[in-house]
Amino acid sequence: MNDHRNPGSLPAPEHIRDRLAEDRNVWLCTSRADGSPHVVPVWFVHLGERWWIGASTRSVKVRNVLRDPRVSLALEDGDAPVVAQGRARVREDFPEEVIAAFRGRYDWDPRTPYGPDPRRSLLEVAVTRWLMAGSAPETTPNPG
Repeated sequence: MNDHRNPGSLPAPEHIRDRLAEDRNVWLCTSRADGSPHVVPVWFVHLGERWWIGASTRSVKVRNVLRDPRVSLALEDGDAPVVAQGRARVREDFPEEVIAAFRGRYDWDPRTPYGPDPRRSLLEVAVTRWLMAGSAPETTPNPG
């Protein structure tokens, strides 16, 4: 996955790596055109210091990211919060290692059509800031 690494992506803190490998869902927050939040639970894999999320190409989350790439991600356990901020990009290609990770985790291929839009995309999220990485109120700011 080194070819997909972005030097601006912060590595996950070591103490939350098991959560990133085992937690089933993450809440993805994007911004609508009017600035209001759009929050949705999604399946994900964390691979190559990136969050990967499969989506229908015409979904609200994809349209939002195309307009404004800033996103927030929050694992579901409010007693041990893990929140990340980052920048997403929409990808039309599906790296084999990402497909394999989704298959291994969910027995699912992110290219599988869902709903009225058969076209699929991947959201690739590079983390710019880790917040509350496993225990509030810890904050790990972006260096620099």
